Amino acid sequence: MSVKAKWDIFCAVVDNFGDIGVTWRLARQLAAEHGQHVRLWVDDLDTFARLCPAANAEAEQQLHEGVEVRRWSGQWSATEPADVVIEAFACNLPQPYINAMAASGRRILWLNLEYLSAEDWIVGCHALPSLQANGLQKYFFFPGFEARTGGLIREADLMLRCAEFQGDMAQQTAFLASLGVARQPGARLLSLFAYENTAVAGWLDALAADSRSNQLLVPEGRVLGDVAVWLGVPSLHAGDQHRRGSLQLCIVPFMTQDEYDLLLWSCDFNAVRGEESFIRAQWAGRPLVWHIYPQEDDAHWDKLHAFLDLYAHELSPTANAALREFWRAWNAGQGAGEAWTALVREYPALLEHAEAWTHEQVANGDLAGKLVFFFTDWLGAVHA
Repeated sequence: MSVKAKWDIFCAVVDNFGDIGVTWRLARQLAAEHGQHVRLWVDDLDTFARLCPAANAEAEQQLHEGVEVRRWSGQWSATEPADVVIEAFACNLPQPYINAMAASGRRILWLNLEYLSAEDWIVGCHALPSLQANGLQKYFFFPGFEARTGGLIREADLMLRCAEFQGDMAQQTAFLASLGVARQPGARLLSLFAYENTAVAGWLDALAADSRSNQLLVPEGRVLGDVAVWLGVPSLHAGDQHRRGSLQLCIVPFMTQDEYDLLLWSCDFNAVRGEESFIRAQWAGRPLVWHIYPQEDDAHWDKLHAFLDLYAHELSPTANAALREFWRAWNAGQGAGEAWTALVREYPALLEHAEAWTHEQVANGDLAGKLVFFFTDWLGAVHA
């Protein structure tokens, strides 16, 4: 049984939806499934409101789905620290808040929730403490794909809901209709959510020249510019539909997290980006490609290869090679069309593998559950 406690989660929104997407899901799950009192501190409520349309971007304090959402601004007011404090993705806590933690006289669990990675050093560094100059101790908590990491965000009923939706064509049809999309009989359904990517043009060429019909759903986002260039149109907006050869392109609105899950579950193949959509696409149990956030020192390639080493090691040599080549081309920005042709030939094996991968990840536990267990275990050690 988990100990009920107060949690403060701090999120600094950088330039995408990944940071707030992960922390918002985590906060909701801690409150709904574990009965924790959660405050989510966000420095960009406009971005938060895109994911939670009921939110008021001007409010200093509001309640949504059992989570108290607070504005995190430069004008910090004195606040009693929580029992568990999470700084998400190496954001820096307000110094007055740290001072209040040190002066509280209470034992407070301070966690640095790190970015997701499959690199082999993650297992050794997960849950290690770091003594701070003021006497406080901070622990590093790494989400990951192995049992000895912090796991991935997964709601308790997620796999059941996914299976029910994927097994019910009427639900899928109704959802797609809500986006203004009618699925074509026999067509392959795909989704595209990526950063700006020059590989998109070659992929669209391959889809348009395919012997099988393809429907590509593109939520509003940064990749629309590349799609518009390929189509030869000045801009694209939600509701637009274009056809070229075997490809029908459907631009759909930006979605809430729950709606985006349904999109991923509906599709035969998903192109995703960053961390948030990458994790959710894996729970869909469908083949995917990941557009990893590029880093100036090319460190993202190490992260990409580390994931593929874990994910693809049980695939046949031909399926493994096809998957790796398409992911490499997608992230290198060229050669995606030729690589896609090879990937499609291996689709049945990749689909079977994607479904098996979800079961393996379920067995590793979920991030919220592991955080609660870590706190409970830490609390027991403190009072032993």
